[in-house]
Amino acid sequence: MVNPTRMELTKQKKKLVSASRGHKLLKDKRDELVRQFMELIKYNMELRVRVEEGLKNANMEFSIARAGMSQEILNTALLASKKSLEIKEDVENVMSVDIPKYSTNQNISGGDIYSYGYAFTAGDLDDAMFSLSQVFEDMLKLAEVEKSCQLMASEIEKTRRRVNALEHVIIPNAKENIKYITMKLDENERSTQIRLMKVKDMMLEEAIEERRKNA
Repeated sequence: MVNPTRMELTKQKKKLVSASRGHKLLKDKRDELVRQFMELIKYNMELRVRVEEGLKNANMEFSIARAGMSQEILNTALLASKKSLEIKEDVENVMSVDIPKYSTNQNISGGDIYSYGYAFTAGDLDDAMFSLSQVFEDMLKLAEVEKSCQLMASEIEKTRRRVNALEHVIIPNAKENIKYITMKLDENERSTQIRLMKVKDMMLEEAIEERRKNA
C-alpha cells in the first residue's frame, strides 16, 4: 500500500494521466494495426490463389514438356542458364513494425528467360518457362506479404497485452491509490480540525476561568 502523503498523491495523479494517455495511443495503434493486418490478410489470400494457380499451370506444362523430351535433354536445357538473380531486401516502418520489401535487380519475364537452344527442345518447355517467369513476381510478393502478416500479428499481440495491462491493472491501481490517499488525507485533516477545536475550547475555558478568578 502506498504512503498517504500529498507528494504520493501528486505522483499517482501524474501516473494516472500518463497511463490514460498511453492507453489511448496504444489502443489507437492496435486498432490501426488490426485494420492494416486485415487488408494484408485479404491481399495474401488473393496472391496465394494466383501463385497456386500459376504454379499448377507451370507444373502441367513442365509435365507435358517432359513427356515430349528425353530426361537428358530436359536436364541439359534447364541447367544451361548461367544467369544470376539477386533478391534485395529493404524494410519499411509501418506503425513501429519493420515490414520487409523484396525486389530483384533483374526482370526475368520476357524472351530472355530462354537460355537454351531451340534445336532439341520442345515448344512446351518454352510455355512452361514463360508461365514460371510470370508467377515468380507473385511468389516474391507473397513471401513479402506473409512475412509482413507474421510481424504485424506479433506486434498486435504485444500491443494488446500492453493495452490490457494499462486498462485492467495500472490505471485501476492508480485510481484506487488516489482514492485511498485522498480518503486518508481527508481523515487526517478532519482529525487535525477536531484537535484544533478541542485546543481552542480548552483555551477558552482557561480564559473564562482566569477571568472568574480575577473578578
